[in-house]
Amino acid sequence: MKEMFKNLPYKRIVIKLGTNLLTSGKEHLDLDVFKSICKQISEIKSQNIEIIIVSSGAVASGKGIVENISKITSKNNVAYRQMLAAIGQPKLMLTFDEYFKKDNIIVAQALLSRSDLSSRSRYLNLRTTLEKLLSFNVIPIVNENDVVAVDELSGEFFGDNDRLSAMVANSIDADLLILLGDTNGLYTADPHIDSNAKLIPLVENIDENIENLAHSSHNTLGRGGMISKLAAAKISMDAGIPLIIASGNNVSLRKIVIEHQNIGTIFKPKLSRVESRKRWILTGRSEKKGTLSIDDGAYEAIKNGGNSLLPAGIKNLTGSFYRGDIVEINNQKNILGWGITSYDSKDIMLIKGKQSSEIHSMVDIFYGEEIIHRNNMVIA
Repeated sequence: MKEMFKNLPYKRIVIKLGTNLLTSGKEHLDLDVFKSICKQISEIKSQNIEIIIVSSGAVASGKGIVENISKITSKNNVAYRQMLAAIGQPKLMLTFDEYFKKDNIIVAQALLSRSDLSSRSRYLNLRTTLEKLLSFNVIPIVNENDVVAVDELSGEFFGDNDRLSAMVANSIDADLLILLGDTNGLYTADPHIDSNAKLIPLVENIDENIENLAHSSHNTLGRGGMISKLAAAKISMDAGIPLIIASGNNVSLRKIVIEHQNIGTIFKPKLSRVESRKRWILTGRSEKKGTLSIDDGAYEAIKNGGNSLLPAGIKNLTGSFYRGDIVEINNQKNILGWGITSYDSKDIMLIKGKQSSEIHSMVDIFYGEEIIHRNNMVIA
C-alpha cells in the first residue's frame, strides 16, 4: 500500500480541519494545535504544492469568546450556533492569518453553502476564484456559512465540512483530500468506546459493512463524525480523488505528504481523477447543448498536441448554451471530442476567431483564455 503514494507528484491538496482537532475537545480554539498545523502546511507549500484548507471551528471559536455570558440560557438551537459562528469566524481567520503570516503566506476566506456548489454558475465562479487565488500563491480557507444556514432539516448543512471538502476537492481537481480530526482513521468500532477497536488502513469500496462501522460525532461542537466522513469519501472516490482520514495530533500532514508514510485510513478510488472526469463528460455527450466547429490547425493542436481550445481556432458554432454545458467539438468533417465550455454561446460568437489577447475587452466577464480547457475535454 505504501507504493500507492510514494511517487505521486502532488500538485494540489485539500486539507479539512475538524472542530475536535482545532479545539482539542474543549470549547475554544487550541492555539498550540493551530501553530503545529500551520507550520506543517507552510512546509508542504514550500514544496510547490497548492493547498486549500476547509476549516471547521467557527462555532467553537465563538463559544470561547462568549462562554462567560450567563444570560444566554437556550444554547441548543440553530440561532445560538449562528450567533457563535458570526462571532467566531473573524477570530478563526485572524488565527490562521497570524500563524501563516510568519511564513509570508497570504490567506483568503470563502464562505459557502450547498447551493453555491449545486448551482452551475456559482460552481464555476467558485472554481475560477479558487484557481485565481492559487495562481497568486494564496491559501484559500473555505468554511460552511453557518451564519446563514437555517437548520439540519433544510438540507443546507454539509456536515462538519466533510462533504463540503469533498465537493471543493472535486471542483478544483485536487490530487488528494485529507480529513484531519481527532481520530486516527476508520476503525472496526468506535475507539472512544471500545478499546479493542482496530484501525482499517485501506478501503477500496464503501459497502454496507463499511457503512455499518460509522458512528456519530462524540463531541457536541462538531456536526460530523464518521458518517459524514464516509459520505465525503464516496464523493471523493467517485471523483477519482484519494481521501485519507487521519488524526491531526501527530504531525500527520508532514508524514503523509512529505515523508509518504501510511497514516490513518486511505480510501482509494478505482478510477483516476482524469478518468473519472472524462467518464462524467462522456455521460453528458448525448445531451450536448451545442457544437463548436474549429479549423484544421486547432484540430491538430488539440488531437495530437494536447492543447486547449482557444477562441482563435473556432470558425463557427451551433446551439444556445451556457458556461458549464457540455458541447461537441468538430472540424465540420470529423468529431474531435466533447468538453465543458468556459463561456456562453453568445460570448463565443463575439470572440471566435480572435486572438487571446483581444478577448479581455470583448466579454463582460473574462474567465480565462481557454474556451475549453484540456482538462475539461475528452477526445473521441
